[in-house]
Amino acid sequence: MSTQNQIKKKDLNKMFWRSQFIQFSHNYERMQSLSTLFALTPILRRLYKDKSKEERVKAQRRHLEFFNSHPVLIPFILGIVAAMEEITSEDDKDSVIAVKTSLMGPLAGLGDSLLNFTWYPIAGSIGASFAVQGNPIGPILMFLMINLLYFPLKYYGIHLGYSKGRDLLTSGDGKKILDRITNMANVVGVMVAGGLIAAVVKVKLSLTFGAEEAPIVLQEMFDKVMPNLLPMAVTLICLYLIKKWNGKHIVAIILSIIVLSVALSMMGILA
Repeated sequence: MSTQNQIKKKDLNKMFWRSQFIQFSHNYERMQSLSTLFALTPILRRLYKDKSKEERVKAQRRHLEFFNSHPVLIPFILGIVAAMEEITSEDDKDSVIAVKTSLMGPLAGLGDSLLNFTWYPIAGSIGASFAVQGNPIGPILMFLMINLLYFPLKYYGIHLGYSKGRDLLTSGDGKKILDRITNMANVVGVMVAGGLIAAVVKVKLSLTFGAEEAPIVLQEMFDKVMPNLLPMAVTLICLYLIKKWNGKHIVAIILSIIVLSVALSMMGILA
């Protein structure tokens, strides 16, 4: 690759400013894919400046796959992706998407726990304490506390992700280390997804049998056998249908679950 087509600091800075709009183009099918492609566009323009139209289109399309992570930590992922786009050959571009998708889950959980559920409430409570006293500095202070942390995290996240990702990929054992990191990220992602399923998916039966003095509550029997058995069953059924149909009928699955849930609730089967 010529030095003219190598990523420069100004390209990373352009990506940083574009990453501020990462939440502006959500959609229920691919979430943040369009906005991440928008952020990566200066990098792709630099790397594919002298390439054919077909190669440029292919590079853009591979970043339109499903992607969703914490908006403050996404720049770190983008920095690593930029380094991989620069170093890897066209035959190895699948590894770029593999690393990108494997990092989104763990960093989303990390960002939610440390930023959304920790720093954001702290900044909000401090700002609210001033606001309830009629002091207009309250909302301004909250805004400053949040962004004085978020902006450096985004800026240094991009540059750190790029520099460390490039060092990792150009080192002798870089491929082995990268595979190890990817596997660990996948494991953490599965753990986060499993925890979310148990916390978010709720299925509770309201059926009872037997005499009124000593009724048999069906939900209590399921809980004794295995807590959250029904939510796990519903999740596995949805996963089976999504894999069977290659993710083509997700909207139909969601609507079917809503209609079935309402119907079963009206019939007194679900609580």
